[in-house]
Amino acid sequence: MNVTLTMRLICAAGALAVSMNSYAESVASSASSAGSASSGSVSDSFAGSSNSSNNHKRVADADYRIIQIAATPGRADRTRVTMQADDPEQRIVLDLPQVTFDKQQLAVGDAMYAHNRVYGIEFGRTDNRQPFYLVLADEWYGELASRPLSL
Repeated sequence: MNVTLTMRLICAAGALAVSMNSYAESVASSASSAGSASSGSVSDSFAGSSNSSNNHKRVADADYRIIQIAATPGRADRTRVTMQADDPEQRIVLDLPQVTFDKQQLAVGDAMYAHNRVYGIEFGRTDNRQPFYLVLADEWYGELASRPLSL
């Protein structure tokens, strides 16, 4: 009877581990699909937005127009996209990974939106309202970083 109880507990623990792993993969998949496979941290993605000279973490929920596209200084793998809202005080300077920029085929004059989330800021095109880039808050980005596991 002890062997049966032990086997049941082992099976239950195994099933729980498998279901938790599936749940974790589902959550990660949802997060990455929301951003269409591209994300970055606040400190790596924002470059001196005029509306937040003392705090790069606050970006107004708004529609923005791309006013300038340039290479990111010192980063060959990134493109700097400057966006302006209707309010001249609301300007965002976003450094996008080159792959993301190329995939979106962004151009000066394109309309984009920024939407604050608990975990950071979602950016997308206004024509389809589909997010393609997530700027994760530094504390979230650090928590989601890959780390080797030891058993």
